[in-house]
Order: sequence, then C-alpha cells, then structure tokens
Amino acid sequence: MIDLHCHILFGIDDGPGTAEDTVALAQAFVAAGTTTVLATPHVSFDWPANDSALIAAKVADVRALLAERTVPLDVRPGAEVALTRALELPDDELRRLTLDDSGLLLLECPLSPVAAGVEAAVAELRRRGHDRLLLAHPERVPAFQREPALLARLVEAGALTSMTAGAFSGRFGRDVARFARDLLADGLVHTVASDAHSPARRPPGIGGPLAEAGLTADAIEHLGRRAPLAALAGRPLPAAPPVMVTRRTGPLGRLLGR
Repeated sequence: MIDLHCHILFGIDDGPGTAEDTVALAQAFVAAGTTTVLATPHVSFDWPANDSALIAAKVADVRALLAERTVPLDVRPGAEVALTRALELPDDELRRLTLDDSGLLLLECPLSPVAAGVEAAVAELRRRGHDRLLLAHPERVPAFQREPALLARLVEAGALTSMTAGAFSGRFGRDVARFARDLLADGLVHTVASDAHSPARRPPGIGGPLAEAGLTADAIEHLGRRAPLAALAGRPLPAAPPVMVTRRTGPLGRLLGR
C-alpha cells in the first residue's frame, strides 16, 4: 500500500513525540502492509514553525533512523496544509510542500462546524496555479457533510479526495461511516490513506479497515495503491473497479444493504 497521508515525523505536530515513537509507528505500518508513506505533518496556524525546510530535515532524520533500525518503510516528504494557512503562504513554499515534490498538494479543509468560504478559497488557490489538490479526510469536514454537492463541485473542478481508511470501518462513528459510504457510491472517493498518528490511538493500515468494512480486494488495491501512484505521477486515475463492496458483513456492507 502507498499511504499518502500520515503523521510519522516525531516532535513536529500531534504525531509521534519521540524518535522511538516514530520507529514503533513505522513498524506498525510495515506490519499493516504499507511499503511507502508520505510524511504529512500539519502546516497550519496551530503549528507555525512547520515549513518545507523543517519537514525535509525531519524526513532525512527519520529515513536515517529507519535504515539504522532496518525498518523497511520508505518515507517521503509532504505536508497536510490547512486551507486557511495555504492562502497565506507564498506560491513557491506551497509548491515545496507538495507530496514528494510531485505538485500534488494535500489540503485540509476546516474542521470547524461554522467554517464557510471553502469553495472560494479553493478557487483562489487554483487561480494562483495550484490546481492539483488532494482534499484530506473530506468525510469529516462539516462543510461537506452539510452540503455534499460542494465536494462534488470541487471534484468536478479537478480536486481529488483522500479518505481515511478507518472512517469506513466506523472508527469515527456511524454518521461518518455512512457519509463515507455515500461518497463511495457517488464516485467521490479517489484514494484512501490512514492518517495515522500512533500505533494505537490512530493506527496505520489501509487494507485492514477497508476489508473490515466489506470492500473487495480489487477495490482496496485500487484505492490504496493504483490510484495513489497515479495521483502522485500526475496521471489520470485508473478506472475504479465495477464492484467495490460485495458483502453485507462489516459496517459498510450493512450500510450499503448489499
């Protein structure tokens, strides 16, 4: 699996606090079947020191640490950039914050229930030339929960989505699982990531939660490897499998009623 969204760098945000915590999280990634992760610490007003230079240095440290401990996990640089912060950052810095210098920007829309202006803000980023946008965990964004058509319009304009695997298996509650199901049915799920922060509290893994939720093996491979690779390369996404969920067992299968 290729995980486009996780918090594996220690001492930089709400992910691991120490180097040993990062090693433990990396080992959990490997155990969960992940081969490559994009390290995407928060870049927001809550973490004002985080910038592309600090992230690059931290990634280099973690890569060296994992090589020393013989943990076979490939860690690449990236960032989860808050929409409000992205509007304030220079264009050159935004480009440096894209996933592995691919030009694909992982964007976190506001999680506040009263946030407004998402569509206009995204349009402003596109006007500035940042037209390869990957929207982080849209299933948990109140603006999209209130108005799913808003997310559909952003996708129609070219944005991609990065859902959280645990959302499908009920980790964030039944309402979020139901909304994730709706987005999947509407063709608004492009990639799935773990958004992992720790081995226990917010664990890694894409295939496990999706299988638990009732997605097919082909759907898991598509959402967790084929589509992320294409998104990073700037290629059109491969066609989604015709059948994504096949069984009633698991939260998603029961919600789908299939």
